Amino acid sequence: MKKPLVVFLLIAVIAAGATGYVWWRGNQEQLPDYIASGNGRIEAEEVHVATKYAGRVADVLVNEGDMVKTGQVLAHMDTGELRASLAAAKASIAQAQENVIEARAQIVQRQSELKYAEQELVRAETLVAKGHISEQQADQRQTERDIAKAALKAAQARLASTQRAVEAAKAQAVLIQTQIDDSTLTAPRAGRVQYRLAEPGEVLPSGGRVVTLLDLTDVYMTIFLSTDQIGRLLVGNEGRIILDAVPQYVIPATVSFISAEAQFTPREVETRREREKLMFRIKVQVATELLREHIKQVRTGLPGEAYVMLGHGADWPERFAVNLPPVDGQ
Repeated sequence: MKKPLVVFLLIAVIAAGATGYVWWRGNQEQLPDYIASGNGRIEAEEVHVATKYAGRVADVLVNEGDMVKTGQVLAHMDTGELRASLAAAKASIAQAQENVIEARAQIVQRQSELKYAEQELVRAETLVAKGHISEQQADQRQTERDIAKAALKAAQARLASTQRAVEAAKAQAVLIQTQIDDSTLTAPRAGRVQYRLAEPGEVLPSGGRVVTLLDLTDVYMTIFLSTDQIGRLLVGNEGRIILDAVPQYVIPATVSFISAEAQFTPREVETRREREKLMFRIKVQVATELLREHIKQVRTGLPGEAYVMLGHGADWPERFAVNLPPVDGQ
């Protein structure tokens, strides 16, 4: 390629870039002073579905991109050992209940023995008073009564102990059953599977992640505004989101969060000059009802720009009039 042609193409590229920059700056300058904007990406709340206990993954029932409902089963952990422990706990319950029955029978026996010993003591005291038996024999009857009373107390204590053993065995069974129930992983919210992080056969620690969901009814864009703009912004102010991929659509939104502290903006902000400023992070949230209507069209990660109203009472310029894509099937 000849050198003059290369120079011409280079000049053309620079001119196009300069034209685009001037157009972009012009659009920025055309914003009324009661509207602020910032660039960002569409984000959704992430929900990590993880194991409560360490164990082996038995199966995973969803794939990346699947839509799931609240309560839908996503995966199972292996419960072979837990079920064996549950069977042992149930056997312990049965054994403890048999011990309770035996302890109650012993109490009946000890009560009968105590009653007989008390009757014998009364007879002995009467006979001593009449001089028919010696004091030593009466003392022996009293000792027998005291032994019977102590035996009854021991039997009653054993009954209480066996009853507590039943309660402990039942509590152990409930605990194991809870662990078995927790081994079935369900979706805490409706959403889309973003990542499938584990496969059948993998051994995970406690808290090991199996699936990551995106709650597509909790979607927002994070942007940064300067200190001179943030003073006029309130939570609840109206906003608009325009995505680079579909700039013909204008999505209504609301300011749902304003950071309480200023920070240096991240590298994603377009110019170094802007990054060097102290900025405030805010969230511009899309209404849940609107997201539900367009749930199949919601995509995260798309870049775009969010516009927010500084204050109340002003009207949006015509180019920010709400314009939504048609709902699938309509």
